[in-house]
Amino acid sequence: MSYEQILYDVEDNILTITLNRPEKLNAFTGIMMQEMIDALDRADADDNVKAIIVTGAGRAFCAGADLAAGGDTFNADSTGSGLKPDGGGLLTLRIFDCMKPIIAACNGPAVGIGATMQCAMDIRLASDNARYGFVFAKRGIVPEACSSWFLPRLVGISQALEWTYSGRVFAAQEAYEKRLVRSLHKPEELLSAARELAHEFATETSSISVALIRNMMWKMLGADHPMEAHKIDSRGVYYTGRSADAKEGVQSFLEKRPAAFPGKVSSDMPEFFPFWEQRKFE
Repeated sequence: MSYEQILYDVEDNILTITLNRPEKLNAFTGIMMQEMIDALDRADADDNVKAIIVTGAGRAFCAGADLAAGGDTFNADSTGSGLKPDGGGLLTLRIFDCMKPIIAACNGPAVGIGATMQCAMDIRLASDNARYGFVFAKRGIVPEACSSWFLPRLVGISQALEWTYSGRVFAAQEAYEKRLVRSLHKPEELLSAARELAHEFATETSSISVALIRNMMWKMLGADHPMEAHKIDSRGVYYTGRSADAKEGVQSFLEKRPAAFPGKVSSDMPEFFPFWEQRKFE
């Protein structure tokens, strides 16, 4: 499938999704949302994809919502081209349920949805040129894309409130110091650093294990007691311990050779997966 507003490129088991409206600083649209969700669907179904990088074309990551509709941009009741109020959330919820590790490679300004979509990704790397802004209060709206759930879990409630109350745009260095991003890189080194990290996830690891780990870690953030983690940990170990992947993992270690795991996310996930309650939007 060809896309209009993103690029989809797989190389060495790593998918790179590039937001591709550089002339508009990769401003977010309904089309971009649909294409990103489709790309994640494709990635989950493709056993050749073992890790995902999301970045932006040109000098920005994503400058936020496309404001072409003017004052009605966020008015879902407008007859114009206003954005759907749940559009960003549909994307981050899809990211939340993804089966593959997702790395944000923030190459430039990331404002509004450009910042909040990254909160749902597993690890965030940033260029020295990156800027972040949770600018919603300055636009007369509220944070979206499930960021009221994700952002406090990443940086703590006080920092999340400071950024969202003020709506100010801040430098990558502050994002790094406040633990929103993992590491800072020279612009020309950002993607290679992201690919190096993705390669660690994609090489000599069980895709089944990684898919389970990703969902166990994220879903347990909402658990009300560690017993919930104990339940799913135990089921996971029971299932994977009997699997061909576990046999290969141990045998390759004993034989001092790289592992070649046979399990496929598309067909070999355990019978109890997904283990969480599927939520409906009301």
